[in-house]
Amino acid sequence: MTKLLLRRLGQGVLVIFVLETITFFLVRMLPGNPFLGERKLPQHVMEQLNALYGLNQSGIVQYFNYWKGILLQGDFGPSLVREGLQVSQIIAEAFPVSLALGVVGMLIAIIIGIPAGMLSACYRNRWPDTAIMLPAMLGICIPAFVVGPVFGKTLGTLPGLSVAGWDSALCIVLPALTLGLINAAYLARLTRGGMLEVLSQEYIRTARAKGASGPRVMFIHALRSGLLPAVSYLGPAFAALITGSFVVETCFQVPGMGLHFVNATTDRDYFLIQGLVLCYGILIVVANLVVDLVLVALNPRLRSQGAA
Repeated sequence: MTKLLLRRLGQGVLVIFVLETITFFLVRMLPGNPFLGERKLPQHVMEQLNALYGLNQSGIVQYFNYWKGILLQGDFGPSLVREGLQVSQIIAEAFPVSLALGVVGMLIAIIIGIPAGMLSACYRNRWPDTAIMLPAMLGICIPAFVVGPVFGKTLGTLPGLSVAGWDSALCIVLPALTLGLINAAYLARLTRGGMLEVLSQEYIRTARAKGASGPRVMFIHALRSGLLPAVSYLGPAFAALITGSFVVETCFQVPGMGLHFVNATTDRDYFLIQGLVLCYGILIVVANLVVDLVLVALNPRLRSQGAA
């Protein structure tokens, strides 16, 4: 277990380093300039701004200065567009919003998706299976930028619900529901597939031959192994819900990390893009690490593989 944990941590650090390095150089290859607004600035003003933020130096010097600021000072740099704000300050304000949205969305996905997949597996190739998998397939195929406006149009007129903004507790309902139902569709499909594979195993047939009831077979014998595909999906999905819900946060104007990422890309706010990508990478690595540990706990055979 310890070797597995250390190996995953080492791989995670390498992934974050490579991800941030690629992001650093790619954002500077984007056309445009963070200081080009509605009014064109004089050339000498542009030169002063580039010198102020160190953008007049070579890419390699900027790269090493960026990592030096993070590792030695914990400084992600200033926002190039939002005057007077540091990247760390923007992330600190946006992360709780995205975290709340992600947690509620994931709870909705788990509460709906996993039971739906189990029920579908119990009634394989019968009408309940079709009734569950058809909406699940639609949820997978229809993109979030379609689901979001539909929910906003149909449910936004209900009392207390808001289509845009983040000024009340109920503002989380529509974006969380959009994220939750989309991920519930994936969870339902994965849970169904995992449960069907386990229910076809010899030890399940043996349990049934010994007179075990249907619920006992499902919850005692099959559930633990049948949930492995769904658990593998939950880690990256949760991290993506927190920082990767760009479309949903933009549709509902939620001031989370996704909305800031879209705006930073449009404005060529280099330091903010890099900070958000770094945060996203860390969350992905941590989520995958937690999933690996959960999978080891659910499947004892992985412990011997990890030790090897």
